[in-house]
Amino acid sequence: MSGFMLMEPANQSLSELLGNAAKYTVPHFQRDYSWEQEQWEDLWADIENLEQEGFHYMGYIVLQRKGQNDFEVIDGQQRLVTLSLLILAAMRHIQQLAEEGKDTEKNEERLKEITGRYIGSKDIVSLRVSSRLTLNRNNGRFYKDICSNLRASNSRGITATNRLLSKAFEFFCSKNLGNSGEEIGAFINRFSSRLIFTKIVVRDNLNAYKVFETLNARGVQLSTPDLLKNYIFSVVTKNDDVPDETLDDLDETWSKILDELGENNFTDFVRYHHNSRSPFSTKRELFKSVRQLYTTPEQAHGYLRSLTDSAPLYALLSSPYDQWWQQHAGGKYKKAVHFLEGLKLFGIRQPYMVLMTAFEKFSPPEFIKTLRYLYCLSIRYNVICGYSANQQERRYNSIAIKIASGEFKRASHVKNSSDYKSLYPSDKAFKNAFEYYKMPSRRSSKKIRFLLAEIESKLGRKVRYLDTKLEHICPYNPSPEWYRDFGEGANDIADRLGNMLLLEQDSLERDDFATKKSHYLETPFKLPRKIAEYDCWDLASLNNYQSWLADQAVKTWKTG
Repeated sequence: MSGFMLMEPANQSLSELLGNAAKYTVPHFQRDYSWEQEQWEDLWADIENLEQEGFHYMGYIVLQRKGQNDFEVIDGQQRLVTLSLLILAAMRHIQQLAEEGKDTEKNEERLKEITGRYIGSKDIVSLRVSSRLTLNRNNGRFYKDICSNLRASNSRGITATNRLLSKAFEFFCSKNLGNSGEEIGAFINRFSSRLIFTKIVVRDNLNAYKVFETLNARGVQLSTPDLLKNYIFSVVTKNDDVPDETLDDLDETWSKILDELGENNFTDFVRYHHNSRSPFSTKRELFKSVRQLYTTPEQAHGYLRSLTDSAPLYALLSSPYDQWWQQHAGGKYKKAVHFLEGLKLFGIRQPYMVLMTAFEKFSPPEFIKTLRYLYCLSIRYNVICGYSANQQERRYNSIAIKIASGEFKRASHVKNSSDYKSLYPSDKAFKNAFEYYKMPSRRSSKKIRFLLAEIESKLGRKVRYLDTKLEHICPYNPSPEWYRDFGEGANDIADRLGNMLLLEQDSLERDDFATKKSHYLETPFKLPRKIAEYDCWDLASLNNYQSWLADQAVKTWKTG
């Protein structure tokens, strides 16, 4: 990461972060303060454990340098704000001691030193604090009032986010932080020197996005929606002619998108939305592409409208059980449910970039056909063959652009396109992959039942996979008679698809094959009855059966 940062990541304590006259600004449009009781309690527990731990790691804080000692907080504002409120609560305790006449002169001197070191400087005329930490447009004034007065308003008119600031402040005020000014001062020194952050400073918000992507890839989840919002809103307001009422509406719109999708889905949504109508961008290229495409207020407004319009559809595509699919347009989208359920079960989202465009441009029947083609391709390509999604996404982007431009007007245009055909595994390739396919049944029972139920349905026995039980023919932990048929290989074949089938009840467990076979003959399911045609269940039988099963899979997931 060092190639695009001003400095290497450095570990700093809270006291070091807030020292050296550094000033921190939460970008104007970054999300509001949102921590609640659970997070406050977790933080307080960490602070109480400092005596045993010695130090506590607070994670990454990502900053963008604006001047020698001026930084924008790209990620970390919730932690910085909450810790500042804890310091302000400690100052409130000291102020109360001074007001009660307890060591008044020294406590007033302590307040002055703590303010200068951690909070900011006081204006000599108004006595209001110029905060070291400046919050966004919705929290800034309220936070500054707490800094200046060491009190938080609880009036009925305050917003929900400022009520959280107030409650956080009062939460820490309710804690025993020490019985004297000296003890409270020692408490502040102790926790501020033992809470450790990894500080990363970047040149601009494009590099900040690269940092986010790098850290997210390492399992550290940072708030990429905030970064995108800050950029888009800064473009919207670049001419400084947007009234506060409009900004409030835009803020509310953005919050609705996040609420609808959830933060974990948001980044995927933005990427698939982008790739459904613009030249292809990888995750790492996405933010750069957005910056290049939307540079004027009009373009940024249009982009926000497009995100707003597309978010409900993206949420629906990942919610197959939503009643909308059953009820909208007189039930014309009902058949979409099964295919969307399959995509969701296997965690396949790449088709969404095509589906978002197809939904806008195609009639309901043509949309359903397109969805079925992409579903069949996904089972072949992603699930059974296990091919890379990178090339797939580029092809889907090409298809989506052609649908958006009107070049593709119906589902058959998608299926017959060179992009689709280049991805679609041939029957031979699919069968070869399926013949020896394994899936860990202890972790993937629902997925296996879904696949086998699809084949059952193709054979004429309509079955709902959730109403079935998964049966292993040669069981896990097989009894000695099974080793006579498979040898030591009995432990290796349990998770082959050909060794599993569906039953209404699974009561056979470790029974021998003869016992199981008699039960299979009595079931209405097609696959157990096929198994019952074998005289014994050994490796040759399994291979023969799974080859036959692969032939059925070819027919089941075929676009025709």
